[in-house]
Amino acid sequence: MNDFLPRLPTFWAEFSPVLEPLAKVLGAIAVAVVAHAAIFSVLQRRLLLQDTIVARFLRRARRPLRLALSLLAIALVTQGLTFPDRLASFLSHGVLIAIIVLVGWSVLVVMDLLTERSLRHHRLDTADNLMARKFLTQVRILRQAVTIVTVLLTVAAVLMTFEGVRRYGVSLFASAGAAGLVVGLAARPVLSNLIAGIQIALTQPIRIDDVVVVEGEWGWIEEIFATFVVVRIWDWRRLVVPLSYFIEQPFQNWTRQNATIMGSVFWYVDYTMPVEEMRTEVERIIRASSRWDGKVANLQVVETDKTVMQLRALMSSHDSPTNWDLRCEVREKVIAWMQATHPAALPRLRAEMVLENGWSMCGHPSDAPPRPVGSA
Repeated sequence: MNDFLPRLPTFWAEFSPVLEPLAKVLGAIAVAVVAHAAIFSVLQRRLLLQDTIVARFLRRARRPLRLALSLLAIALVTQGLTFPDRLASFLSHGVLIAIIVLVGWSVLVVMDLLTERSLRHHRLDTADNLMARKFLTQVRILRQAVTIVTVLLTVAAVLMTFEGVRRYGVSLFASAGAAGLVVGLAARPVLSNLIAGIQIALTQPIRIDDVVVVEGEWGWIEEIFATFVVVRIWDWRRLVVPLSYFIEQPFQNWTRQNATIMGSVFWYVDYTMPVEEMRTEVERIIRASSRWDGKVANLQVVETDKTVMQLRALMSSHDSPTNWDLRCEVREKVIAWMQATHPAALPRLRAEMVLENGWSMCGHPSDAPPRPVGSA
């Protein structure tokens, strides 16, 4: 310590051309950060809690504005300073990278704000939400595509500010050989899903909240991300499917045009069941249900075999979950009606036995004819 103090003036004289301007730059950044915090502390009480477009913009732009104020402070304080060549090059390179990041960040903030503003006019919690689902799907997928492209371009622009990366990139594009092929193959899954996302946004084979059957599972399209889709299955499981699946593989979409859907209920009954009476009862049960949309309600004999008839009831509802509940309701009430009014018409197994004395016995043993007198 005693040896260092006499050398302090020499040390300061040697490094002051670097430390003094650097300290001023760091001080300017600190002042900008404190001023930013003070401004937003005032705005927090008066403006940011409101639900206006200015308040939403300021909430999202809080961090980018801090970076912008820091860059402004650096620009103001460096006008009257002299830097060594190496420090000046380092500082100008850092400012250039910060400006590139700020531009990309600002694009993402503005895009999110416009997306939220446009989606506020389209609600999914209505009965007929087809147009809302179309718009929501397009906006979300395109926003994700723009986000990916913006991030990639920002990272590429930052990397190109380094001389070594720039030389390597130019040589890579100039060669267009094995290295480019390897990079293309490695990026193929990401690019294929990104292109599939753009195709889905334009052609819309699926939309947010669509009812689909994928890989034998019935559920709703819950989220569409940049590379995959989340399907919420009826039992609350989640099926994660690549975006390219919905372009390359067949699947069922139950709400492609509208949410209205028909469902069917099957019964197997004996030939003694009065079909017309059962048709009247089935239609009465369907029409009395609040889950029926007033369009389709009928009963038909769709198949017969040697033991039973197969009856099918068709019924329609506003959406698939309601139709499922309607089918369960009709199935239970018709079974109760058959048990109460026509228990003999439930499916039965018929058999015929031939006795040694030549008598035949059909059906239940109680139906057997009387034995001849004197027979064994």
